[in-house]
Amino acid sequence: MTFKTALALLAGVLALPALAQTLPTPATSDRPPSALPSLGETATPPARPLWELGLGVGVLSLPHYKGSDQRHTWVLPVPHIVYRGETLRVGRGGARAVLLDASRLDVDISLAAGPPTRSRDNEARAGMPDLKPTLELGPNVNWRLRGGQGTVLDQPMNWRLDLRLPWRAAFTVGSSPRYIGWTAAPNLNLDMRTASGWHLGVLAGPTFNDRRFNAYYYDVAPAYATAARPSYQGEGGYAGTRALTSLSRRVDGHWMGAYVQFDSLRGARFEDSPLMRQKQGWSFGIATSWRLVASDRLAIERD
Repeated sequence: MTFKTALALLAGVLALPALAQTLPTPATSDRPPSALPSLGETATPPARPLWELGLGVGVLSLPHYKGSDQRHTWVLPVPHIVYRGETLRVGRGGARAVLLDASRLDVDISLAAGPPTRSRDNEARAGMPDLKPTLELGPNVNWRLRGGQGTVLDQPMNWRLDLRLPWRAAFTVGSSPRYIGWTAAPNLNLDMRTASGWHLGVLAGPTFNDRRFNAYYYDVAPAYATAARPSYQGEGGYAGTRALTSLSRRVDGHWMGAYVQFDSLRGARFEDSPLMRQKQGWSFGIATSWRLVASDRLAIERD
């Protein structure tokens, strides 16, 4: 594994789609449930160390690319990095540069990563250029629609429903990075948090890519056409729908989490590409990490 591949995979772990839905949860099993503020209310969040550093391990399994019938499965180190700044916040959702933070609306920076795929390891892409690791970066608008309190399995629970509007520009990772288009993934995100520290996230929504982004994964240039793989040039637009569930818990300096994601590509603009081998797919990940050192300076924990 090359350095750039390892770097991209590390970024992918930090930006795991499902784990990115998990908000910081208070490790306060001794805190009475009645004292937990509703996610829709403006209560004083708990003070925690300004920064934390540690290490963990995770397993990540996902298709080579959406629509592929072959998979990547990795066991990876998971860095435990937390920073609770006013503007820059780093946690399980990756790094966030908060540009606007109002009572029901905030704007931050969205980050995602795509894994590399060697064409010699993928039957559909045999003889074609490798897919390089990618990084995606762009603004994300979060609008808090509803929030309240309830009970699940006799446990008091806070919940919040958000409309999220991420738009990201995508670039390859390597010695000569290049822009490969943009992607947008509007979604409804439901967060549920119990007094014992468990956090459940559920997300669903469509994805839209421009033509250049779709071309990177699904076009077949005439030079790479074969009898079984005709040349193909797709269009931009609808790129499928995803549904995702995540579960996590943090107790003192220990964090653990997992996610499962389902993607449906029926009706996608690249559905007729010869590189499309299946119209639905699953990905999942599980990870745990431990805090090793932390700042003496405290900061307010924010969602």
